Amino acid sequence: MPTLAAVVVIIVIWILVTCVKIVPQAQAYIVERLGAYQGTWNVGVHFKVPFIDRVAKRVLLKEQVVDFPPQPVITKDNVTMQIDTVIFFQITDPKLFTYGVENPMLAIENLTATTLRNIIGELELDETLTSRETINTKMRATLDEATDPWGVKVNRVEVKNIMPPNAIRDAMEKQMKAERERREQILIAEGEKMSAILKAEGEKESAVLRAEAQKIELVKEAEGHAESIRLHKEAEADGIRAQQKAEADAVNMLKEAGLSTEQIVTLKSYEAFEKASDGQATKIIIPSEVQNLASLATTVKEIVK
Repeated sequence: MPTLAAVVVIIVIWILVTCVKIVPQAQAYIVERLGAYQGTWNVGVHFKVPFIDRVAKRVLLKEQVVDFPPQPVITKDNVTMQIDTVIFFQITDPKLFTYGVENPMLAIENLTATTLRNIIGELELDETLTSRETINTKMRATLDEATDPWGVKVNRVEVKNIMPPNAIRDAMEKQMKAERERREQILIAEGEKMSAILKAEGEKESAVLRAEAQKIELVKEAEGHAESIRLHKEAEADGIRAQQKAEADAVNMLKEAGLSTEQIVTLKSYEAFEKASDGQATKIIIPSEVQNLASLATTVKEIVK
């Protein structure tokens, strides 16, 4: 009997221990009582009624990522390609997730495939390759709305790979190669054009600078010649003024010596004949009255000196 009591106590303790449940962080437990939904256990310690309550499902509340295999789709211009998508979702209502649909992951995968086919069917090949953001936005909006009854929140949808047929890829590579060659030729032509323009501008600026240098040189030469002429004329004017002053002084001295105006004029005539005798003439005719003044002129010169 003691052994039977001990066994019973151990069984009771084991049953009580198994009725204690600890729900970890970011998880929720769906509890059923006699097959009916009883409640949702969140983080913490919970107790269940033995043999009546049971944990029907453990639900992960973290954001989850699902990478679905490539799906065959047909574009608007009848090109068949393979596209695989990645979905980021989070369970917001564990009860709806448990009882809303039989297999939530399979349902989301099929919904993603059909939605993708509908969107790609409205786009041509080139639009499909260049409109990933548009495809992602449309798919996220459609999937988020469709999965609300399942307690699922679709946060993001990304088109991972777009794989056109081999023939299309070969044609695209040839097109890209031709486009790169065209751009290369354009860049070479633009470079040659720019080089020719810069060379022409350089030659133009060089010619302008040479012309300006020649102009400055001619101006300087003209200014130098004009300055030389001015200085020469000033020297001649100074000589004439000096000569006139000397003559005026000589006349004044003659007048102070007591000579009359007539005698001074006669003396000047004599000086003119004296200058004429310094030339190439072989004969000079001197009037007799000038000869009479020879001695007087000699006397005057001595006085002037």
